[in-house]
Amino acid sequence: MLIVKEHKRLVFHWILFCVFVSVNPCTYLDAKAKDFICFDTEDVGQQDRQLPVIQPWKIVHLDPDYGGQWILAADLNGDGAVDIVSAENFNKDDVHYTSTAVAQNLDGSVLWQWGNPDIGRKNRHHDVACQIHDWNGDSKSEVVLCTKGFLVELEGATGRELRRIPIPDEAADCLVFCNLSGNSHPTDVLVKDRYHQIWAYNRQGKLLWTVRDPGGFRTAHQPRPIDIDGDGRDEIMAGYAMLNSDGSVRWVYKSKQVDQAKGHLDCARVFRQGVSPEDFRIVLTCCGANNIAFVDGNGKVLWEVSGHHFESVDVGRIIPGHAGLQICVDIDHQPYGKSPLWVLDEQGQPLGRLVTDYSRHHCLLDFTGDGIEEILVAHKGGLYDHQGRRIGTFNTPGEEIPGGTIKYEKSMLIGDITGDGRADVILVTPYNVYIYQNTSGPKTGKPVRPGTEPNFTLY
Repeated sequence: MLIVKEHKRLVFHWILFCVFVSVNPCTYLDAKAKDFICFDTEDVGQQDRQLPVIQPWKIVHLDPDYGGQWILAADLNGDGAVDIVSAENFNKDDVHYTSTAVAQNLDGSVLWQWGNPDIGRKNRHHDVACQIHDWNGDSKSEVVLCTKGFLVELEGATGRELRRIPIPDEAADCLVFCNLSGNSHPTDVLVKDRYHQIWAYNRQGKLLWTVRDPGGFRTAHQPRPIDIDGDGRDEIMAGYAMLNSDGSVRWVYKSKQVDQAKGHLDCARVFRQGVSPEDFRIVLTCCGANNIAFVDGNGKVLWEVSGHHFESVDVGRIIPGHAGLQICVDIDHQPYGKSPLWVLDEQGQPLGRLVTDYSRHHCLLDFTGDGIEEILVAHKGGLYDHQGRRIGTFNTPGEEIPGGTIKYEKSMLIGDITGDGRADVILVTPYNVYIYQNTSGPKTGKPVRPGTEPNFTLY
C-alpha cells in the first residue's frame, strides 16, 4: 500500500513538472539541459529576402568636410525639432582629441561648423570626447568637447565658442558628465587619457581631483557615474575600482576566476538600482581577462562567467515568461561570420545565443509593441525576436560610403528623434545617418527631451 501511494505521489509530481516546463520552458535547467535553454540561432551570410524590410524615415547626409561617425542628437535651437551633431577626431599613437563638430537639421542643412576639417578621421574607432548637455541648467543644450589641451563649451544653437577650460593634452579620450558636487543636475565633468588617468572638474573649470590607475588597475574606456549610496552625489566606476565622489577608492572588484591585470574594464552597466548599495546589481565585462561578472553595489561578486571576450552590455526584458530582466552581451575578437551575442539572466544562466556575421554593435528596443525588447544588430541591420530569429532588416538605401573606400563598422543608437515619445533607431556610417521611426513600440510615459542619450562606444 505504501509503495502504491509513493508511486502515485511521484507520478503527480512528474505531471506538475511537465506542465511547468511546457508553460515556461526557459525556467528549468539541469546538468543534462543544453547550454542555451531558450534559443541557439545563427544568421550569417545571405539574408532571407522574404523578410520585411524597414525603410528609413529620414536619411541625413553628413557634412562632407566636418561630419564624422560620432553622432549625438537634440533640439539645439529650440524650434521643437531634433538636430544632429557629428564629430571627427585626430589620432596619433592612440592619443586623440576632437578635431571637428558640425550641427545639422534633419534635412541635412548645416547650422554651424567648428574645428579643423583637415586633420581628423571620419570613421569611429573609439569614444570621441563630444557630448550634448545642458551644462548651465538653463534648459538649452550646449555642445561640449575635448580638443588638444582644452575642454570647449559651444552654444548649441549657433556653435559659438563660450569658453575654454585648460586640461592636459592627453585628457581627451572621452567626456562624461556627472554630479560630484551634490547639485540639482550633473555639472561636473570627467576627462581621461586612454588607460591610466582620470581628471574631475567642476563647471567653473576647477580641478576637483585626479586619480591614476584607480585601485591599482587601468581605467575603463568610459567611467560610469552611479549614485550608489543615495546621497545625491555620484560614485564613479573608474575601472575595476569604484570611487567616492571625492575621488578616493570605495572598493575594488576582485575576480575569483581571472587575472584582471591582463586587461581593463570594458563595460559597467547598472542592472538594477537599489535603496542601499547591497541592493544594486552591476554587470562588468573584462577586456583581456575574458570575463563577465555580476556584482552588488559594495563590489561583492555574485557570479562570473569566464573564457570569452565579453564586451558591451544591454539590459532589458528579452525573454517572455522569464522573470526579471536579462543581459545581452557580445563576444568580440571572433572570426567574421562567427560573432555571438549571449543572453543571460540575473543568475548568470545562459538563455540564448545569436551568432551573426558581426555582432559588436547592438541595442535593445521594443520595436514591435509586444512588450518585449527585440535585439538590434547594426551590421546588416538585423532585427531579432526573443527566439533569436531575424524578423526584419533596417535598410540603408543608396551609397553608404561615397566610393566605398573607407573601412568602417556601422554604429547604432536609439532615441526619440520624431518627438512622439517613442525611441527610434539610428544607424550611422561615416557619411550618412539613417533614422527609422518606431511606430509600434510603447511611449515612455514620462516627459523626455527628444534626441539621444550621451554616446559611448566602450572601445
